[in-house]
Amino acid sequence: MSEKIKLLFRHRSMEMGGVEKVMLSILNNLDKEKFEMTVCLNINQGELRDEFPDHVRKVSLTHGREDFSGNSIIRKIQLIRRRLKLKRIQKNPAIADQILGEVYDVEIGMTYGDFAAVLHSTNKKSKKIGWFHSEINLPKLQPLVPGILKHFPEFDQMVYCSQNIRDMMHQYYPDLAYPPEAVIINAIPVEEIKRKAEEQMGEFPSGPVFISIGRLHSRKGYHKLIEAHTRLIREGIHHSVVVIGDGEELHNLTAQITAHKVEGTFILAGNKMNPYPYVKHADYFILPSESEAWPLVIAEALLLQKPIIATRTGDIPEMVKDGITGCLINYDPDEMYESMKSFLTDPELTEQIRENLEDIEEQFDNRKIFNDIEKMILNLVKK
Repeated sequence: MSEKIKLLFRHRSMEMGGVEKVMLSILNNLDKEKFEMTVCLNINQGELRDEFPDHVRKVSLTHGREDFSGNSIIRKIQLIRRRLKLKRIQKNPAIADQILGEVYDVEIGMTYGDFAAVLHSTNKKSKKIGWFHSEINLPKLQPLVPGILKHFPEFDQMVYCSQNIRDMMHQYYPDLAYPPEAVIINAIPVEEIKRKAEEQMGEFPSGPVFISIGRLHSRKGYHKLIEAHTRLIREGIHHSVVVIGDGEELHNLTAQITAHKVEGTFILAGNKMNPYPYVKHADYFILPSESEAWPLVIAEALLLQKPIIATRTGDIPEMVKDGITGCLINYDPDEMYESMKSFLTDPELTEQIRENLEDIEEQFDNRKIFNDIEKMILNLVKK
């Protein structure tokens, strides 16, 4: 095929998150001699909105909060206008296609929230790919499940970021008319992470530090982590917890931290464009999530050779070997407490884990991941 294949990636916005990092890694690593790539954002918003490589065209349908007025009244008007415009585009997908002004060979929805935009495209000849990152049995996902199930059979290809996510779909919905499927795990930019981990960072607590990275969402389990941390502090076991991330639970978590009087030791540090120096300088990594798929942050923490405490969810048990490269627990504050206490009071345990992590880099084969994505797209276009 002499002409480049035109790819369109659809996504809501570019707040700091795992899916956004995955999309950026794909855009940076697909062969630009084979593919002409465009990203269409519903909202030009988020810390990563200017991180696209130069060879990728970015189109946004509406402005982000970064572009809004500082005047609260004008800002409210701008938000209302944006909401109305997005509703118009949702009802009439031709508006987005006119703004894009191109016809694409392949259109890709990076999460289930992007599925409708891809499938309702006025370009009926393009191949449609869906990327699915979620555990379908997650309670808070249930209101959206009927819509997700309706969209699945309409795709030409479905990609799962973990085998567990695919298996769970077939376990719960064995009779669904699935499109062709592929399991492609998230790539981890090894050299970039190691390089960025050497950069300067802001203030950091002294003494033993657990670090976590994630959106401040109820399913991330930070409210339970505060309980475990408070219990340890009250027992006189000194340590700090630093959480990098932002989200809708910020107010609730801040109130909980204040109520437990742990403001000095449980630190909500907000988003960081480069979180890796913080991970490098921490003693341990902890991920207390109720639900995950193949969390990129676990791979990043492994690469930076941090002993890990993480819940047994998604593909985490495939990533972290219990008792060897970390400690696997259930989604329970008592188990969080016990595992944190073990890390803080048993130096032989954590020293052995660190030794086991010395050759961990060998388990990441990024080139194979990007080759699999390229092969999938090329085969789909040929059909």
